[in-house]
Amino acid sequence: MPSQGLALSNRLRYLAARARRIDVGSVIERARETSRDHGKWTPAVLADMLWSAGFRQVGFQDYVDYDFAILNRAERDTYMTHPVSNELSQKFDHPDYRLLFQDKVEFDRVFSDFLRRDWMVVERGNAEAVKTFTLAHGTIVTKEPVGQAGTGVHRYHAADIQDWNDFHAGLLQRGELLIEEVIRQHADLAAVCPGTVNTTRVTAFFDGEKTHILAIAQKFGRGAVSDQMTFGGFYTMLDDGGRAVGPGYDSHGHVHRQHPDSGAVIAEFQLPMIDEVKTFVDQVARVVPQVQYVGWDIVVTPDGPVLVEGNWGAGVYENKPSVTGIRTGHKPRYRAAIGF
Repeated sequence: MPSQGLALSNRLRYLAARARRIDVGSVIERARETSRDHGKWTPAVLADMLWSAGFRQVGFQDYVDYDFAILNRAERDTYMTHPVSNELSQKFDHPDYRLLFQDKVEFDRVFSDFLRRDWMVVERGNAEAVKTFTLAHGTIVTKEPVGQAGTGVHRYHAADIQDWNDFHAGLLQRGELLIEEVIRQHADLAAVCPGTVNTTRVTAFFDGEKTHILAIAQKFGRGAVSDQMTFGGFYTMLDDGGRAVGPGYDSHGHVHRQHPDSGAVIAEFQLPMIDEVKTFVDQVARVVPQVQYVGWDIVVTPDGPVLVEGNWGAGVYENKPSVTGIRTGHKPRYRAAIGF
């Protein structure tokens, strides 16, 4: 497809915003961490990190997460980074439609046919409806309409609730306005971590005619309500056939060859129903075509994939060379699909 160059103005605004928020101490600590991990001289790593951030659009955490200290320039150029991903989001996700993805209540309304589970909104005067819903499902998940990285997500068991009016009032007070039925995940996912619904992040681009799958990451939790890293979760990249390419890892330096709780070998994981997942992503990508670049969070259930959420600021999931042995990333796929 023809080139769709990214605007220099967006890049400069992003860099200016990052410069204003830079935490020098945090950057130095990242450089020290990288030096320890790879046997590099800290001042040289720090200088390389700053140069990469300023001239190669590499976020500081990208540099650490994707082991840039041990990659040559050609290898680095194959990696998608957060600054570049941000540019894609700004260019291809229309501002007038982003709220449909940011507000979880609006998202559930727009994508209701693809959730394939019950949900309701907490409002004044509907304590009895909340009670009926919760008792019917036994366990529920509540969400604050606006949140990220798993914040604002909570889990409650009907058996633990004594005063339903008080419970309802608490939900309103805390802003937990969306209630959802708990997803029943496929047995292959539950075998790795049964206590958390383990989501598959599919980053995709819809060009108006075709949906291009750019990268697939499988996230695993540690028994908490969310599989995000803030809850102790981690991820591994999957190939086009849905097979893990190596062990799991996170942004805190933890590597998981086996799941810490179940003992499942991460590199042996195979996502079930991968063809159905790809078809499903194509379907959801067409619902709001004005938001073209999305990170879709999906869960495979015994009956097929269901939608958890879509992230218009897609973020980045990539290979970690020191863990997987793979020294290339997914950027060529992004370029081929989007043409930047």
